Amino acid sequence: MAAVLAAFLLPVTRRGRTMTTATTGAAASKSSFWASGHWPTLIAAFLYFDLAFMVWVILGPLAPSISEDLGLTPAQKGLMVAVPTLAGAVLRVVNGLLVDRIGPKRSGAISQIIVIAGLFAAWSFGVHSFAGTLALGVILGFAGASFAIALPLASRWYPPEHQGKAMGLAGMGNSGTVLAALFAPGLAKLFGWNAVLGLACIPLTIAFFIYLAMAKDAPNAPAPKKLVDYFQPLKTADAWWLMAFYSVTFGGFVGLAASLPVYFTDQFHLTPVIAGYCTAACVFAGSLVRPMGGALADRIGGVKALMAVFVVAALALAGVPQADSLPAALGLFVIAMLALGTGNGSVFQLVPQRFSAEIGVMTGLVGMAGGVGGFYLASSLGFAKQWSGSFGPGFYIFAGLAVVALVALIFVKGQWRATWGAAEGVRI
Repeated sequence: MAAVLAAFLLPVTRRGRTMTTATTGAAASKSSFWASGHWPTLIAAFLYFDLAFMVWVILGPLAPSISEDLGLTPAQKGLMVAVPTLAGAVLRVVNGLLVDRIGPKRSGAISQIIVIAGLFAAWSFGVHSFAGTLALGVILGFAGASFAIALPLASRWYPPEHQGKAMGLAGMGNSGTVLAALFAPGLAKLFGWNAVLGLACIPLTIAFFIYLAMAKDAPNAPAPKKLVDYFQPLKTADAWWLMAFYSVTFGGFVGLAASLPVYFTDQFHLTPVIAGYCTAACVFAGSLVRPMGGALADRIGGVKALMAVFVVAALALAGVPQADSLPAALGLFVIAMLALGTGNGSVFQLVPQRFSAEIGVMTGLVGMAGGVGGFYLASSLGFAKQWSGSFGPGFYIFAGLAVVALVALIFVKGQWRATWGAAEGVRI
């Protein structure tokens, strides 16, 4: 993933230009993507987001080992891996408020300190019960809430026609879920799953100091508003529609990222390490295409991109319960993740076009909806397994939600294009 980002960054080092004042915005908007923003901040946002997401879903790859030690039921395993997504959803609103009041850089620093301290405490004192895993999940929610910080941190430096690419590159930090799936099970096998919590503090601390050195708040940040004003977007139907669409795209992505280690170990009796590798392959696919999804939405419009996303995701997820072999299931999950990752970038091409003045709080609100969707998917798979003996009902219902989202998008697209899309002059 770092190599992909480096390939994007190469033109920057040759041009050596950044937009450092709000007055250069008009000229920058006519130039290339890299000349129109602040690339050190984009790197810092990506790195912060990447490692935060790594620890946000770390209970998923560790779930087989934790479950064996603590004797958890399928429903408890589902809740354990789902709680961080729900906590992250709620805390994203808090972080969205902080971003608009004290700036994204300070907000990110506070959140990182909380996560590092929480993981260090969990490693030092141990986690000995199901309740303890839920408490740890709440702390990890601060890592998931990084979404509401990293995206506006990067986004505020870029003009409207480059929002899809900026949000996509910063959002590519969700590739951190790949790191968790790749390394956490192996480290748990060598040192024990509790030790993994302490080891995670090392890269988090390194990233924290890099973030402090490189990140910079954009000069054109909106002035702080009254508290009640932050929730004004919720008075518009567009905000609710965007939240609903993201609850499917990002909810599906993070819900699968957290649940697939449990699915692969229970369904195909894989070892935690092999299950982690399979999960990493699926998550990598979804992470890689997020910036491509943003770029695609910039080119053809976020609405068209999302319509294709919902169709492909619904078909793939509905096909999973019919897969009777590991290669078939793995292929369907990769297809689903490719679609959902594209959808994540597409939604966030639309958000700044409609809510540019409220990008901080809207990032938090939309991100919250995504976390709620992830909580639903992860927990529903656990309950489906316990009550019916199969994960199938959970996949069928979420596929149905993708179809509902497609119908809703068809319903609202005409109004969007005739109103705020036409006013901004940007493809939606």
